[in-house]
Amino acid sequence: MTTSRTHKETYEDGISMRKAVLGAAHVERSLSNVTEFSRPIQELVTEYCWGAVWTRDGLEPKTRSLLNLAMLTALNRSHELAVHVRGAVTNGCTDQEIQEVLIQAAVYVGVPAALESFRVAEATLNELRSDV
Repeated sequence: MTTSRTHKETYEDGISMRKAVLGAAHVERSLSNVTEFSRPIQELVTEYCWGAVWTRDGLEPKTRSLLNLAMLTALNRSHELAVHVRGAVTNGCTDQEIQEVLIQAAVYVGVPAALESFRVAEATLNELRSDV
C-alpha cells in the first residue's frame, strides 16, 4: 500500500475489499440504502476501514476477521458481529477458530458480551450452512 493514493482510489479499493469479504450483494444492499444523511459515514467506512486498513499488508484478512469478532464482542455489537462472522467464514476462519476467539473474549471483556456473541455467531453459522 502506498500513501500516495487518492481518496477515490482508496475508496475504490475499499469497495473491492468490502465486497470480497462481505459479499457483493451485502455491500450493494448497504449502499443502496444510503441516504444523504448517512452517505458521509458510509464513505468514511468504505475508504478508511476497508480501503486504508483492510488493504494493508501487515495482517492477513483471516486475522483481521478474528480481531473484528473479538472487538465487536467487546463492544456488544450484535448486528455487526453477524456481518463479520460471515466475513470471517469467507476469509477462511473455521467454526472452531471463531469459537476460540469468543471464548478468549469472554475472559477479557465479560461473559455476558461473549454469550451474546456465541448466540449471534451460532445463528449466523447455521444460516450459512442452510444457504448451501
